[in-house]
Amino acid sequence: MNQPDILLPLLVAVPLVSSALAVMAPWKWVRDLLHIVVPACGVLAGVALFSHTAANGPLAHNVGLFTGGIAIPFAVDAFSAVMIIATGLVAVSANWFATVVGETRSRYYPALSLMLVTGVNGALITADLFNFFVFIEVMLLPSYGLIAMTGTWSRIASARTFVLVNLTASTMLVIGVGFVYGVVGSVNLAALRGVAAGNGPAVVAMGVVVLAIATKAGVFPVHTWLPRTYPGGSASVMGLFSGLHTKVAVYMLYRIFVVVFDLEDRWKGLIVVVMIVSMLIGGFAGLAENSIRRVLAYQMVNGMPFILVMLAFATDDPQRALAAGLIYALHHMVTIGSLVLATGTVEETYGSGMLRKVSGIARRDPLLAAVFAAGAYSVVGFPPFSGLWGKVFVVVEIARDGSWWAWAAIAAVILASFGALLSMLRVWRHVFWGRPMQDMPEDLRIRGSLIAPPAVLMVISVGMFIFAGPLIDATRTATGALLDVDAYQSAVLGEDPVGVPDMTDLQGGR
Repeated sequence: MNQPDILLPLLVAVPLVSSALAVMAPWKWVRDLLHIVVPACGVLAGVALFSHTAANGPLAHNVGLFTGGIAIPFAVDAFSAVMIIATGLVAVSANWFATVVGETRSRYYPALSLMLVTGVNGALITADLFNFFVFIEVMLLPSYGLIAMTGTWSRIASARTFVLVNLTASTMLVIGVGFVYGVVGSVNLAALRGVAAGNGPAVVAMGVVVLAIATKAGVFPVHTWLPRTYPGGSASVMGLFSGLHTKVAVYMLYRIFVVVFDLEDRWKGLIVVVMIVSMLIGGFAGLAENSIRRVLAYQMVNGMPFILVMLAFATDDPQRALAAGLIYALHHMVTIGSLVLATGTVEETYGSGMLRKVSGIARRDPLLAAVFAAGAYSVVGFPPFSGLWGKVFVVVEIARDGSWWAWAAIAAVILASFGALLSMLRVWRHVFWGRPMQDMPEDLRIRGSLIAPPAVLMVISVGMFIFAGPLIDATRTATGALLDVDAYQSAVLGEDPVGVPDMTDLQGGR
């Protein structure tokens, strides 16, 4: 009982109990403190877990101390620890911003955000597909409330679309999980090792699961809901969603493709085609939007394929390829979070985020302009920001493949980056350049306390650029742990697993 694995359930229990306390606490300062301190503690826990698992291998805990294979399993390796750290940082920044702008005047905002963190942590540490579905629902339930209770009147339509799409995707997910159990006899991720490599029924069952998760990630052709719903809530909520919802989906797609599909090469063409189209749509569709946050929503769509395309090129040296995708994921979480919160400062101060209603911000608020410009540079891939290394490493690892699929993907990366540049230039020209706003008081300025959260995220982006060496080492350690399926399986199932099906027949005798 002195092993650190028994503490894993605290990653779920602490934010869940804190959510209940936030509802009951009569003092606003207590609620505000809880929804910032608890995710911050999650970041520290993620750092400790990364340090431990990098040195000692995965940690796993079966709830109730039941035998591996029939228990509810929690498992953490270096890969999931990195994602816990990154999602925690975004949650702290978004909740900090929500507190500064006064959204926590609503009694239930801190509680809902903490429940969202509960679902995120649970989804990142569960080693069971059904429980992944459960934690996705734990994420979604507070999200419905957050998007409906914040933002402009458009939040009502956005919330309706958000609910319909995610309920449909969740239904697909649980049906897919049921199919997997019917075909294989288990939904434990460690027990599903390699089951979808060469087995038709298992491939179909897992395909339903993957499609549902891809819908939640906003990948083409199931992407249109994302830029139509995320901007409907407040900037704080969109910042939370950008760093948490889609990245949990990315995490599980990586885990499933490595563990269940065994990095099978036959899906390469499909993955590359889908991701190329996603890149181009995300890169250029923002040019047709009329608000800053809708432009940024398409940059979220644009970022997903840069991460997921690496699954197609993770054959020769999967550790390096997946590490490139992980670096881009970390960059994307920090940069888009910063840009969304920076946009929120404009909306809170000047009452609008529409491109044609706000102008001349660079003259009035040069500090905000610098933060937004830094985020735009990072999205496009300019130094000295994390986006440079994200795109360089993605392109280098794709180029190692040497096939025409690789050159097609690299061409798409370049074109999509050019589209992102045009989109960000359009926002800059309308909002930050142009004539000063005539109907605004001359002394009206954005408060420094509003700029601080997005500025901190951009400082992290610069830090990722400067300390690229340690970042590369950390991400390669994380993806090395992801690829060490033997250690993951041993930790989750234990020495004498019960109820784990024999996969020999399903895998064609392999």
